[in-house]
Amino acid sequence: MGNYSEHIIPHNHYVKREDREKRRAHKSKVLWFTGLSGSGKSTLANGLEAYLHHHGLSTYILDGDNIRTGLNKDLDFSDNSRKENIRRIAEVARLFLDAGVIVLTAFISPFKEDRANAKAVIGANDFIEVHVDCPLEVCEARDVKGLYKKARAGEIQHFTGIDSPFEEPEEPEIRVNTAANSLEKCLEELRNKIELKIRL
Repeated sequence: MGNYSEHIIPHNHYVKREDREKRRAHKSKVLWFTGLSGSGKSTLANGLEAYLHHHGLSTYILDGDNIRTGLNKDLDFSDNSRKENIRRIAEVARLFLDAGVIVLTAFISPFKEDRANAKAVIGANDFIEVHVDCPLEVCEARDVKGLYKKARAGEIQHFTGIDSPFEEPEEPEIRVNTAANSLEKCLEELRNKIELKIRL
């Protein structure tokens, strides 16, 4: 079977991202929430989206549960599958970005290399890394989905923080500590820091 990639020619669309942003009256960006399971990524992404939506902005959330039950249901949790998971998410996020939408992604995305690759796909100017900082012991004590208990019992393999590493972002654009601060305070900090980034 031949390689068809050399025959693919991207179509030049008449309506550009800038046109969609003008229609929506805000810039499109990708907010990439990363952190341990139970750190509060999805909770913060949902809270921020609700705020933005209430104020008339176009948003969409991509998170582990809705992606892994559909687009990425063929992937397991091995290192290679995790890399492919993040690669696909980055490509989907880029499509939403081009559509003029503010994308909020909530994925553990534990490896620095994968987050760097996602940033390269999306573009450095449009990629806002949000580290949801919360110590392992606090996340494990929360254990909202009971996953840490299963991981400790050996029922789940390659679980981040237990038998697979989480490489913390060194210089994220935004870092929120959900162990030391309330949800309301974390959301306020997020709103304040992204407001200028999404204005036309």
